[in-house]
Amino acid sequence: MPPSTVKPLAEAEKSAKTNPARAEQLYKQILSSTAASTNADAPVTGEKEQSLRDQETALVKLGELYRDQKNAKGLSDVINMSRAFMSSTAKAKTAKLIRTLLDYFAQIPDSQQTQMDVLVDNIEWAKKEKRIFLKHSLETRLVSLQLETQKYKPALALIDTLLVELKRLDDKMILTEVHLLESRVYRGIGNLSKSKAALTSARTAGNSIYCPPHLQAQLDLQSGVLHAEDKDYTTGYSYFFETFENLSAQDDPGALEALKYMLLCKVMLNLPEDVTSLLQIKLVTKYAQLREVESMRAIARAHQNRNLADFEKALRDYKHELSSDPTIRSHLAALYDTLLEQNLLRIVEPYSVVEIEFVAQQVGQGRQDVEAKLSQMILDKVFHGVLDQGRGCLLVFDQPEADNTYGAAIETLEQVGKVVDSLYAKTVKIT
Repeated sequence: MPPSTVKPLAEAEKSAKTNPARAEQLYKQILSSTAASTNADAPVTGEKEQSLRDQETALVKLGELYRDQKNAKGLSDVINMSRAFMSSTAKAKTAKLIRTLLDYFAQIPDSQQTQMDVLVDNIEWAKKEKRIFLKHSLETRLVSLQLETQKYKPALALIDTLLVELKRLDDKMILTEVHLLESRVYRGIGNLSKSKAALTSARTAGNSIYCPPHLQAQLDLQSGVLHAEDKDYTTGYSYFFETFENLSAQDDPGALEALKYMLLCKVMLNLPEDVTSLLQIKLVTKYAQLREVESMRAIARAHQNRNLADFEKALRDYKHELSSDPTIRSHLAALYDTLLEQNLLRIVEPYSVVEIEFVAQQVGQGRQDVEAKLSQMILDKVFHGVLDQGRGCLLVFDQPEADNTYGAAIETLEQVGKVVDSLYAKTVKIT
């Protein structure tokens, strides 16, 4: 390493924690001083190679500095600055560097829009430079961010363009990832049939290549989510368990998400008591004390006790853990509805006439909500009754006995019809 850059690099790394402003200045100084020697047209020499390594180190370290400072704008500038370096180095190294810098955004809160702007800018640059594989990689990441921010329409438009290009190039790895993203987008907009079709396409593409364990785990996770959407929680649980085993072996943070879905399936299968035994498995114990797991344990307890108040308390106490995930949120909404229905049935069952206000007090809900739910239950024939809104009462009827008179009469007429047909056939033969 040239002496001119040894000292600034060492000094910058030393100053990164104690004096970030000084470190930032030094890294920018290194980048500007090495820019001249990294000219793409310059002959490849030992000095040029060393300058490229210095510039790469300075870029990564400056990116880390902005990441630690939660400075999304600064990180975006670093990525744009790196283009001069990218034009002078191997394409594989370019892709690795930009992925590294983009990964730093993950630790900066509320930086999705900045990251999307950077990606759009760099996708245009990759097009001009004819760096096709880098462009596809950046577009895939952009779709992922659009999915995360629920921008489904632009995500689908970009997916359609990507799929055409990837099928032409026959790039199975990225094709698998894009089909998986397509499945997630369609599931996000509620089109489950297209979501399943996209997942099937992802598995087909993945089966023709070596599918990395992490990607295989994501395919299994999406399969579990779609089975859960179809209320097939048993199959969903098996997929989530496969995902959990796969990701926990790699110490991947995604294992926690799969574990939460496993616990959710147990609750939705009306087996909340299995949650406790599941959390005692050796592979699971290291996650047992985390808030995400505690939230599902609280839901399981409330469901086991059929206690609506405890269920609502769990939803309030663990609002972030339970509401931030759309899969858990939608299934818990259905579970809450079922639990409310069970509580209402238990309360009205002993009565022939009961005040709606009394029922609302017993379940701790607003009168209008309870009235709407009782009306829905009557229409769904969960029980037989009628709402007397004038008196503010619910009239509960006994289960009506089926009247078989009409059925018996129709059956008799059918038999008479057969007799008449038989007699007519005999008269035809006689004549």
